[in-house]
Amino acid sequence: MTAPSDRLPPASPPAPPPRSPRPGRGTARYIAAAVFTLVVAVPVLPDLLFGLDHRSPFVQLVSMRPWILCGAGALLLLLLVVMIFERRVLPFVAGVLAVLLVGAGMVLPRVLPDTDTLRGAPFRVLAFNTFEGEADAGELAALIETQQPDAVAIVESGANFAERLIPLVEPMGYRVHVSTDDDGDDDVEEVTAVVADSLGDVEVQVGDDTTTFPYVEVTGGDLGTLRFVAFHSVAPVPGSVPEWNADLALLSRWCAGPTPAVVAGDFNATLDHSALRAGTAGCADAAEQRGAGLIPTWGPNSTLRRLGPQIDHVFATDGITAEAFDVHDIGGSDHRAVSATLRLPA
Repeated sequence: MTAPSDRLPPASPPAPPPRSPRPGRGTARYIAAAVFTLVVAVPVLPDLLFGLDHRSPFVQLVSMRPWILCGAGALLLLLLVVMIFERRVLPFVAGVLAVLLVGAGMVLPRVLPDTDTLRGAPFRVLAFNTFEGEADAGELAALIETQQPDAVAIVESGANFAERLIPLVEPMGYRVHVSTDDDGDDDVEEVTAVVADSLGDVEVQVGDDTTTFPYVEVTGGDLGTLRFVAFHSVAPVPGSVPEWNADLALLSRWCAGPTPAVVAGDFNATLDHSALRAGTAGCADAAEQRGAGLIPTWGPNSTLRRLGPQIDHVFATDGITAEAFDVHDIGGSDHRAVSATLRLPA
């Protein structure tokens, strides 16, 4: 039975048209994601952004890039959790992921040892910062006796520290060459090279064209055309960053020079610093070659020293390859000693 027309149910109103996204909202989200990515990139990749790592505070910050990458990784995980409930954070996730991939691409090769075939005569090197001459000279001498290096770079070591070291290492067959013979000078301002007698009649020159600390260059004798340099750069503390940049730029004298060279010491810089990478173009880092490029060598105490940056290095010009690299704790210093066995081409 059909209901009377006056009792028919009222017609349903037409469905409203779907709301179109507000113009500009998607563009604003992508702009915000780009700005957010840049904010994340500044502490992670300052060396790739307008040379920020040539000035404070980024020069200090980038030395801790491995740990900063861990923080960026935690941020990425947080964003991924948020994206489960809100997919509009995808551009932010993509930006942080891109920063992480670039940073990891710069850091991870340092833990992957080279697989090159090693040939040539061995040349053993040791480098150590005595911390203003306060390190235990007996422990250093014992390490020299164990490692039997051909050459040793000792920084923050002047006549005072050498006076304690000489009677311990000369009987082993070494000669100690100090950048000054003035007993009144502070050890912190000087550099010492210890050279094995087996290298013959070498020549030793002291260079003072660095900004703060001298360097000691050893040539001749059985080194042949090889130059060994004990080097110490000023630290990039606020107020000294221009001098630090100038010191690292001087490294090109050896790394891009006409003869093979080994430069060892305290560079107060990690491979994350663009100034060090530029200055050592033409050289390879022994720690990086052996997959040990993230082992810390400096820290204000024994605990932090196992988490700090690697600022003590052994660099050698192309053609010289590292067979071994290691670090050693010595009492009285805020640095670890580093040792490397290099292979010199015939």
